[in-house]
Amino acid sequence: MSETRSIVRLAGRDLDGNRKIVAALEDVAGVGHTLAYAVLNHLKIGSNLRLGQLSEGQISAIERVLRNPASAGLPPWLFNRRKDPETGKDSHLLESDMEFAIRMDIEREKRAGSWRGVRHALGLKVRGQKTRTTGRRGKTIGVRKRAAVPGGQQPQQSQS
Repeated sequence: MSETRSIVRLAGRDLDGNRKIVAALEDVAGVGHTLAYAVLNHLKIGSNLRLGQLSEGQISAIERVLRNPASAGLPPWLFNRRKDPETGKDSHLLESDMEFAIRMDIEREKRAGSWRGVRHALGLKVRGQKTRTTGRRGKTIGVRKRAAVPGGQQPQQSQS
């Protein structure tokens, strides 16, 4: 084995080479636990190795499979973009591509005037959560008390 590298560049990110491969791959946006294991099983790389112990060829193979998991024969249920509204195809997005696609989906919902789009536009919860006590973001939380009357006197009520 060659020496362990402390930083490995993968999918546009600098990853910690001292971590186990699965944990390091999960730091890439768009890669979860299941996909990380599926990629390693497809490439026949042991999951107990550290990321910094891999050769350049193995790292480039991992990146190639992450960028296009369909070409490696991985099942489409592992992808994070199923039935894309524009193309209708299954794909897998990583890092900034995924963030851009989510942002564009929200904008599409807003333009369509759907319920979800309206909730997004108003900054409210979208998925049916309660809003009475949570999700206030910057507004006062708790009960507001009336201003105290000077001298500790009770306000007088008029009798009519």
